[in-house]
Amino acid sequence: MQFETLQESLGYRFSDRGILLQSLTHTSYGHEYLQEKPLALRDNERLEFLGDAILDVVISDILLEAFPNANEGHLSKMRAAVVNEKTLTQVAKFVHLHEVIRLGKGESQTGGNLKPSILSSTLEAVIAAIYLDGGFSAVYPVVRHLFAPLFTEERELITFYDHKTQLQEMIQARWKMTPTYHLLKTQGPDHAKTFEVEVRMNGELLATASGSSKKEAEQNAARGAIQTALQTVN
Repeated sequence: MQFETLQESLGYRFSDRGILLQSLTHTSYGHEYLQEKPLALRDNERLEFLGDAILDVVISDILLEAFPNANEGHLSKMRAAVVNEKTLTQVAKFVHLHEVIRLGKGESQTGGNLKPSILSSTLEAVIAAIYLDGGFSAVYPVVRHLFAPLFTEERELITFYDHKTQLQEMIQARWKMTPTYHLLKTQGPDHAKTFEVEVRMNGELLATASGSSKKEAEQNAARGAIQTALQTVN
């Protein structure tokens, strides 16, 4: 494990190496090798949940400072542009997370360390680990350091604008409605699930798509629905 390189890239040194190790442990690894541990300590899923919330808070604070004249709607767009799978994956690769993620045999053999869903969720878990290890005063400068390049120019942020936000704005502007997403089914083993999601507008099916995570499936469905919505209005 190249812990030293990772900590240098993060700009943070852990006091508790155990919490760092847990943040790097994918559910596939925990399922195969850590059955003796309590469920909450087998993998990084709970840390991912916490890290997602921490990122929202820190990124919101940075946006308020970086764009003092932006309104709430604009700020929400930019936050969605930053805290999404694509940008989180870019940051994860920047700090070389793909070199230290602990994966089960199946995920390792299929290149799981480069999957966007795994990289982005692991980064969120690492963010949570820093918070638990050093508190908010420790995690804030780390997030600021990692995401600073995305705030240099506003137009760069908008290029990362996610499909769900685009679809919601399109539908609200034209029909004064909000699209809804519904999980249809999940299949596959716990460490390699596939999620199928549909998106509807006022009960009407716009698109159905699948992905390796619920978030990814929703983004794929939204992307398909954008084209459907354009055809409907025409």
